[in-house]
Amino acid sequence: MPLDMIDNKILRLLQEDGRITVQALAEQVGLSHSPCLRRVRQLEESGVIRGYVAVVEQKQVGLPVSVFISIKLERQREEDLDRFAAAIAPWPEVLECYLMTGTRDYLLRAVCADLAAYERFLKEKLTRLDGIASIESSFALAQVKYTNVLPIR
Repeated sequence: MPLDMIDNKILRLLQEDGRITVQALAEQVGLSHSPCLRRVRQLEESGVIRGYVAVVEQKQVGLPVSVFISIKLERQREEDLDRFAAAIAPWPEVLECYLMTGTRDYLLRAVCADLAAYERFLKEKLTRLDGIASIESSFALAQVKYTNVLPIR
């Protein structure tokens, strides 16, 4: 779907405040209510807007530990990559997973309550997957920046 300047402005504003009313959104982008709502619906239906969420502070819900996990598979055949991706998809601890270039095949970001919880995750889930050659874990000491707002111009 080609996006124009108004669509981009709608997206910027919704990323900053997903609870903004259609009326307030319309006023800020220079449209009346109905055309603005129509554009938002088109952005949703086309998949540009995937959904709306509350951004939750992980420390406040008892998940202060962020772990970045590098995975190297024994083989990089398509079926091996697909099997790994399917296996980790339902795990709630894994917030992000990327297929990578370079020396590692996957980079995961996981959260947990403490080191003991990460050890359980590692022993009970990750190390039980077939086809993993190596696992390297790096623990975040502090979060310097976090945003889910894309730099739409």
